[in-house]
Amino acid sequence: MSYSHQSMGSGSRNARGYEFGRTYVVRPKGKHQATLVWLHGLGDNGSSSSQLMDSLHLPNIKWICPTAPSRPVTSLGGFTCTAWFDVGEISEDGHDDLEGLDASASHIANLLSSEPADVKVGIGGFSMGAAISLYSATCYALGRYGTGHAYPINLQAVVGLSGWLPGWKSLRSKIECSFEAARRAASLPIILTHGTCMCTQAIL
Repeated sequence: MSYSHQSMGSGSRNARGYEFGRTYVVRPKGKHQATLVWLHGLGDNGSSSSQLMDSLHLPNIKWICPTAPSRPVTSLGGFTCTAWFDVGEISEDGHDDLEGLDASASHIANLLSSEPADVKVGIGGFSMGAAISLYSATCYALGRYGTGHAYPINLQAVVGLSGWLPGWKSLRSKIECSFEAARRAASLPIILTHGTCMCTQAIL
């Protein structure tokens, strides 16, 4: 089977008004068994992610590499660049941009919504891309976005490289208050890596 690498258009505006950039797709060389959305870091784009995925020897995976919207970023003094959500100080007292997080998580879920039923689907990313991947994992576990709308994707894997978990302060209580959320969280494979360390987490 031939290997193809294509673009899915110049961008799209979702229901919350965020305009996302171009999405790139790397099609599998072999049998299509899994689809992963791979998310770039702050200031990057889907093109560079797709080139990286193109170089991997994983013939049965289809990679979808979207580009985040361009927006002012508080931690960069208001400088405008591609970002999945606004981020200020990453600390225990930091503010979470829940609107931006939900907009990106919704856009990513939409990219996976038309995958065949027999194909496993997952989300992964680097840095800020890892953060939105982990946030999507919480949406899956809770069964809803931060806004309360239903999360529609049955995630089967999440990968985070050098990232963090937005919204973590209230997450434990939300998971512990719901048997179904705890069950989903426990069943979702999550691989987290940072620097030279790698750990596999079964629960959030």
